[in-house]
Amino acid sequence: MNLNTISILGVVLIITSACVPKYEGPLESSKGDANPERFIMIGGTFSSGYTDDALFRFGQENSIGAFIHQSMNTVITSPFNQPLTSDASVGLSTNGLSRLILGYKTDCLYETSLSSVRETALGDANILANIYNGSPFHNMSIPNLRSGEFFNTDYSNQNPFFSRMASSQTSSVMDDVNAIDATFFSVFLGLDDFMPYIKSGTKNDSLPDIITFENNYRQILENLTSNGAKGVISTIPDITSAPYFSTVGWDDLVLDSANNATLNNIYNPLDFYFNEGENPFMIEDPDANMFGIRPIEEGELIILTVPLDSVKCYKMGTLFPFRNEFILTQSELQNIRTHLNSINDIIRSLAIEFDLGLVESETFFDKIQSEFPYNGINLNTTFVSGGAYGLDGIRFNSRTNALFANEFIKLINQKYNANYPLVNATNLDAAFFP
Repeated sequence: MNLNTISILGVVLIITSACVPKYEGPLESSKGDANPERFIMIGGTFSSGYTDDALFRFGQENSIGAFIHQSMNTVITSPFNQPLTSDASVGLSTNGLSRLILGYKTDCLYETSLSSVRETALGDANILANIYNGSPFHNMSIPNLRSGEFFNTDYSNQNPFFSRMASSQTSSVMDDVNAIDATFFSVFLGLDDFMPYIKSGTKNDSLPDIITFENNYRQILENLTSNGAKGVISTIPDITSAPYFSTVGWDDLVLDSANNATLNNIYNPLDFYFNEGENPFMIEDPDANMFGIRPIEEGELIILTVPLDSVKCYKMGTLFPFRNEFILTQSELQNIRTHLNSINDIIRSLAIEFDLGLVESETFFDKIQSEFPYNGINLNTTFVSGGAYGLDGIRFNSRTNALFANEFIKLINQKYNANYPLVNATNLDAAFFP
């Protein structure tokens, strides 16, 4: 097996360009029909500032909502209060770990390469202490927040990332949203409804119920617009285009003559054949045959939770086929995408019903996937070196957060006859090298 094929991080990230930046932004700002006096951002993990698999201050200060507010603040000076962690914090993941940084890691073959590693052994649990000081937060994006949890008065006891910012132990997310009395809002909600199912290879949780999602989302918008506030909402992207799901390729099994002969001796009786060079990995599939195994097919995805050392040194993916928790099969992906399309149709319908701007998030995510040129910098979904995603391979880094925020700003300008400047993302960092 050619181990370089499944090596993810032995690359150099190009974060500057010889091209002269051509920043696009209006010369004169105007608010149009949008009133940014009390702006609020609502969402889940993606817009909370959670990146590099942790919530920490740099990510929060460069969150999607912070960039939208930065643009709006050119017209009317207004607060954007965020539940910031301390500057010195190493952050905290949903699994209690610290943020990921670029560092050096030695694998099972004793080869050392640049990789994503934890900054410290444990995350900073101190950030979970409640920091509400009487001033409501304008970034009401909370890690793991799902659409059905907005009105739950026990949610502070169920999600520590909300507990740290809740106005009281019995307040719901919607209670604290309403405390802003927002004049304008942006919503990027629903991705966390899908993530547990997708990240687990469809083993954990389930896809959101369509009717329940619609009822919850409508109720949220009814609350937000009850005082005449205007806003922009977004559809949910197909997150399986992110590096977390695309870094290990279906045919990244590269065999030399000896390994090729070994696998053919084992699998030829099952009518599976290998060749020297690139081959598909083997996966478990209870519907495949009496042995419940088969080669992975093109278009099926290997999730980055797969233990790469086991692939390199212990024959995982070959003699020991990948378990389903590490795979998204064609049928699973089709089910996810069909469900996602139905949910997005609901969001589009609600945007019309409530007369709101609509960001088609998939358009932006598609640009990133196919390589998105921005002021001489080409962004794509290659893990780390592509420059679009953080080190967790799922959430954007600060630069791409700014570019995605620009999609909201464009819609605000278009929908509400406004002239807010786009954020200049050129000088924002993609990754910090050791």
